[in-house]
Amino acid sequence: MAKFITAKEAAELIQDGAVLGSAVQGMTGWPEEIGLAIEKRFLETGHPANITHIHGAGQGDFGRMDPEGKKTRGEDVLAHDGLLSCSIHGHVGCSFKMVQQIHDNKILAYNIPLGVVGQIWREQGRGFPGLLSKVGLGTFIDPRVDGARVNEKTKKEGKQIIKYIPDLNGEEYLLYTLPPLNVALLRATTSDEDGDLTYEKECMPCEPLDLALAAKAAGAIVIAQVERVAKTGSLDPRTVKIPGFLVDYVVVAEHPERIMQTHITHFNPAFTGEIRIPMEGAKQTVPFDFKKVIARRTAMEFRKGNKCNFGIGMPGLVPNILMEEGVDTQVMMLSESGLVGGIPAQGGDFGAHFNPIAMVNQTDFFSFFDQGGLDIGVFGLPEVDKLGNVNTTNLNGKIAGVGGFPNISANAKHSIFMGTFTASGFQCHIENGRLVIDHEGKFNKFVDTCVQTSFNAEQCLHRGNRITYITERCVFERCEEGMVLTEIAPGIDVERDIIGHMGFKPIIPEGGPKVMNSDLFFEDWGKLKEIF
Repeated sequence: MAKFITAKEAAELIQDGAVLGSAVQGMTGWPEEIGLAIEKRFLETGHPANITHIHGAGQGDFGRMDPEGKKTRGEDVLAHDGLLSCSIHGHVGCSFKMVQQIHDNKILAYNIPLGVVGQIWREQGRGFPGLLSKVGLGTFIDPRVDGARVNEKTKKEGKQIIKYIPDLNGEEYLLYTLPPLNVALLRATTSDEDGDLTYEKECMPCEPLDLALAAKAAGAIVIAQVERVAKTGSLDPRTVKIPGFLVDYVVVAEHPERIMQTHITHFNPAFTGEIRIPMEGAKQTVPFDFKKVIARRTAMEFRKGNKCNFGIGMPGLVPNILMEEGVDTQVMMLSESGLVGGIPAQGGDFGAHFNPIAMVNQTDFFSFFDQGGLDIGVFGLPEVDKLGNVNTTNLNGKIAGVGGFPNISANAKHSIFMGTFTASGFQCHIENGRLVIDHEGKFNKFVDTCVQTSFNAEQCLHRGNRITYITERCVFERCEEGMVLTEIAPGIDVERDIIGHMGFKPIIPEGGPKVMNSDLFFEDWGKLKEIF
């Protein structure tokens, strides 16, 4: 039976050098009051010191609570000199202070795929030391490259947590390991008197059960923060996600009004399935500009029945195009957080879905991604090289993290990278169905060699998958021969507007590239149903 304690008492259970794990996405699942109590104890006593924090998804609010950084949410409460010594994460970009700690080489930092974190915990939970996976091969995660070590401190001082396996039944793999846990931190909605946990207000499933099982296998303690307590036997057993025998301590939040469901939302019942809203409430009108052209061209790759996933940023425009064109119900939209159906939320609500039809354990979902079950994955286009490799993780020295990108991009049947052709200051307009470049961006995105490889095109092609790169002015396909320029926008000159701003020369097909569908460059479109 779990013991009920205060957040202060929970913080006192964490020893110097402890390894903490948390199952969070954004602010979903983050035990804010326990986190603040850990911070308060450290600032007053200097303890706990030198802890390691392991998590998959990013944990924070991108500075939204206080842009000046004086107040923080999420794991930034741990970003104090001496409190944290190591971060092992899938994504860290929404925690500005933690990013600074990594950038300044104050802590060790490893960036491994989001899906891999939960999968390792699952393996640890059944007594295995690590995880065999093909995810990450040929990228910066591969120990033959950087071994997921993010900063110079880690490259010099950090242990290797990934091993390259060159031949297992004729195939190559990576063996991922994580240090055994001392403490697992959870957040649920309700606990009964025995510590059985339900998650009715959480909008993303994440991986709490995998974390709790890994903790128990290591002899660690499991601490859960909840909003309320129910009488034993009163909870619907179908809603209990963590049985009480896996929970050691429960903290009842003193300020439940501070609990955040996403980066920006306290609670939206349409994210949990408590209510279903008219889909017009989830629709965001996409203004007619070059971004809409890119999103439309991307949507042309979809077909009825496709299972698809959308990354953060510009890819989030595509679901709105599907809604505008009246075909959104003909595809199944999935998010790596474990959500199925409805419409993916964007911006500060990224990871949640309006009107989801299913909420699945995040680790189980990544098994589906890794097996190649996803038809289309849509991602941003930050930097691409002559081999079709993509860099999403080291752009002008900025640290964010790969998230679930390696799992999804390497295994989707069709990976689409969408974005502007150049970056920083790019301007254009559309005139009479033709694209006019007004000002090129400061940086070329298509370069000879990526600064860092987050996506390995050869590995993707080896699995028989398709790769497409879509910009406002042209489309590329990565074929066996290399990067092929397949389409150009009306009004674009190949030499002046494309090759002149690339670090390599693409393959030009015989007869030249096709002209992109001119209908895309007029405000009224309405052609997607015909394609479906």
